[in-house]
Amino acid sequence: MSMQAHLAELERRHQALQREIEKEEALPGSDELKLHELKRRKLLLKDEISKLKTGKVEAAVD
Repeated sequence: MSMQAHLAELERRHQALQREIEKEEALPGSDELKLHELKRRKLLLKDEISKLKTGKVEAAVD
């Protein structure tokens, strides 16, 4: 996968999480733990996107 395609996929996932957060927040009895986890995941994606855009990607060993 090219870096541009990877970046596009991360941005798509980031937007999907935003929609899921908005949907959860609209519920009368929204689950605060679920919201916290969704927001944490969204922030991690945002950080990764930012690193890719600024060229500060370190080699990841899985």
